[in-house]
Amino acid sequence: MYEFLLSTAIVALAEMGDKTQLLALLLAARFRKPVPILIAILLATLINHGLSAVLGQWITTVISPDVLLWVVSIGFIAMAIWMLIPDELGDESSSINKWQKLGVFGATFILFFLAEIGDKTQVATVALAARFDSVLWVMLGTTIGMMIANAPAVFIGDKLANRLPIALIHKIGALIFLLIGIGTLLKHYYF
Repeated sequence: MYEFLLSTAIVALAEMGDKTQLLALLLAARFRKPVPILIAILLATLINHGLSAVLGQWITTVISPDVLLWVVSIGFIAMAIWMLIPDELGDESSSINKWQKLGVFGATFILFFLAEIGDKTQVATVALAARFDSVLWVMLGTTIGMMIANAPAVFIGDKLANRLPIALIHKIGALIFLLIGIGTLLKHYYF
């Protein structure tokens, strides 16, 4: 259960102000149909984060435990630094226009799935699955974290985004990633 709660919290914080949250805002403004947008985000995230969690677990089978410890620890510390760099949304309007023929659900699913590839939350999912021995709890936690961040963005739109202290949220998320990275090393070497 710890894996689930930590994965949920980390990804919810990491997603605040992230490019995929900005994409969710843009899709909500364009289509104005929150339910199919949220269902598409949920399914795209489940698939993306499910594959990411499996990758994280697979990595533990091909890398020695000592090397993995350092890779995961440095990965969490790198995520802490990455959290402090604000995301920007590219020219997603043209991408939305390109996929709009698939309807609200289809366009949202494809755009969200593609935007999540290589994103902070996907990298965090791989690292969390490598750190913990639970594909299911990590996948569910990171997916719920994504929904916690994106559902309000879809329903409330940019009114909410303008009121959230995104910089503070990113700093808190960075601190959590940093503590996990350092804590992983300390736990292994000192406890």
